[in-house]
Amino acid sequence: MKYEEVKKADMVLFGNAVFTAKEEKPIKGGIAIRGNKILDVGSEYEMESYIGHRTQVYRFENGLIMPGFHDSHVHMIMGSLSQDSVNLHDASSEEEAAEMVYQFAKSRSNDPWILGFSWYHVFWKNKVLPHRSSLDRLIPDRPVFLLNFEGHGAWINSKAMEICNINRNTPDPPFGEIARDENGEPTGYLYETAMGLVTKYAYDIPDDRQREVVKSFLAKAARLGVTSICDMQPFVGVDIGSLNVYREFETNGELTVRLHIATSLNGDMVRARYLKENYCSDKLMHSGFKEFLDGVATTYTAFMLGPYSDKPYSCGSPLISPEIIKNRLVEADREGFRVRLHACGDGAIRLGLDCVEAARNANGTKDIRHTIEHIENIHSDDIKRFAQLGVIASMQPEHITITDIFAENPYPIRLGSERERLTWAMKTLMQNGAPMAFGSDYPVVDLDPMPGVYRAVTRLHNDGEPEGGWNPQERLTMAETLRAYTLGSAYAMYRENELGTLEKGKFADIVVLDRNLFEIVHEEIRDTKVRLTIMDGKVVFEQNSQEY
Repeated sequence: MKYEEVKKADMVLFGNAVFTAKEEKPIKGGIAIRGNKILDVGSEYEMESYIGHRTQVYRFENGLIMPGFHDSHVHMIMGSLSQDSVNLHDASSEEEAAEMVYQFAKSRSNDPWILGFSWYHVFWKNKVLPHRSSLDRLIPDRPVFLLNFEGHGAWINSKAMEICNINRNTPDPPFGEIARDENGEPTGYLYETAMGLVTKYAYDIPDDRQREVVKSFLAKAARLGVTSICDMQPFVGVDIGSLNVYREFETNGELTVRLHIATSLNGDMVRARYLKENYCSDKLMHSGFKEFLDGVATTYTAFMLGPYSDKPYSCGSPLISPEIIKNRLVEADREGFRVRLHACGDGAIRLGLDCVEAARNANGTKDIRHTIEHIENIHSDDIKRFAQLGVIASMQPEHITITDIFAENPYPIRLGSERERLTWAMKTLMQNGAPMAFGSDYPVVDLDPMPGVYRAVTRLHNDGEPEGGWNPQERLTMAETLRAYTLGSAYAMYRENELGTLEKGKFADIVVLDRNLFEIVHEEIRDTKVRLTIMDGKVVFEQNSQEY
């Protein structure tokens, strides 16, 4: 092959708006791709020189060309299962939810467990936790496991209790609770770690079904422009997701997202070393551990430094012994493994930072990018500690609006006016030097990045309230938001030299949106669709339209 031909690109994209994530605004120009790497980025004139007779050329007069979205917090198998189970988000009562489960169960006669997602008593008219009897009346002979909207509580029927040996004599597990009636009988609602009594049965997913849901997830991710994720496998009592199945997809050339796997921080360093050594490719790699420090404020299970404003006798509590989590994190840090800590309440966030500080004191300062997940409410004294300790703030902007209507938002009531000012304090953290990575927490919210982008720049609920946004001082610019969803997440995975920006030599993971997010009114952000998704230099999704 002649030298001149070697320089030609396999693909060139031209557009009026190319956001490299290095600048504050998009530029007019193009991107040349050869193999799975970006060959060059520059002006239209410069990119024309890379076009040969075999080069595929795309010209986008409008829209936005940008790095592929990198979702830093996804539960891949659970999310895909939620798409293949009964979704109860729109139920307005316990009775309506139970009827929806019943209708779904009739259509799935071969499913050993009836699984459901996204119900929430906070959304119901009476706002009262449900009882197993509502399910028993309709589905007495098959086990039912229904995870609630925020993923920290579950509703089950009596058949599930029978299979899992849950009865009036079953003790509450540490940091969890089996809800009971006035006679001491389980009601069918499980708080936090009590769900682990059931998850090992309900989420025992055969490999064949996992293959189906992974295939479904990959198609969805490509359609939404998501080219990399961190799969947060740990759930209460179980890691969900087969690495053997993931490896099959990679071997067969079917893995169209880069998968970074986080497994349970359970003290098993032998398995961790094996995973690190054997899952370390460009597309499939072990990326450390994850652990839960607390729950969520809506059910008073977030660990707070002071009492809840509407429940003054409770601060919540950690979901694991502080001494245990500190020792495990110090050990993981010593061996070079990063740890990601679920921490919603200001008490849990401080605990997480204290554990990282203990690791630094014990092991010295190293480039181990420990991460705090969610950060719903932070104490002002802990804001600067993120930058000081090199801890990444991994946040999910769509969580800002747990309710459609701002007046129904429970956080002002739970936290009070003083603490409310530092709920999802994204701008404050960023201004104080905290590295920030964005994601969705799919299936708690949808995988689609656009709602999260909208929340980050507006802080508005779906009713357009409050005027100017909830805590408007925490609104981000579009560039800050997209960077956190691309370069920020890449940095969190130690991959800022390979991913996250459009630069020469980086992997060709690119998305083209149907409108320029920097020029449209905010109301249009959520309507934005993907025209083209490129992952590893290959087109994995293309909108069925010739009008670019």
